Amino acid sequence: MSNLFKSLFGKSVDLGSIYRKGAIILDVRTREEFRTGHILNAINIPVDQVGGAISELKKKNKAVITCCRSGARSGIAKSILEAAGLEVYNGGAWDALEKKIR
Repeated sequence: MSNLFKSLFGKSVDLGSIYRKGAIILDVRTREEFRTGHILNAINIPVDQVGGAISELKKKNKAVITCCRSGARSGIAKSILEAAGLEVYNGGAWDALEKKIR
C-alpha cells in the first residue's frame, strides 16, 4: 500500500515553496466540482482533458501542481504531464493543498 501511495503522491516536497516560485495550480476535477470551491487562480482542466492541454501548459514554462478532490485524479494527471516532460507535483486534495500553499 505504501508503494501505491508513493506512486500517487511521490516523495514529500514543499508545495508552498514551489507555488511561491510561480507554479501553476491545475485542478483536474469536473467543472461542476470546481464551481463548488477551488484555490484562487487555479486553472480547471478536467482529468480527461489534460492530454489535450499539454502544449498550452508547456508554453507557460512553469511547474504544475495538480489537485482534485482526493488525490487520485491529480495523480493520474501528474503521470500524464510528467510523461510529456513537464515539471509536475501531485498536490492531492484541493482543500488540503490550499492550506499548504498559504
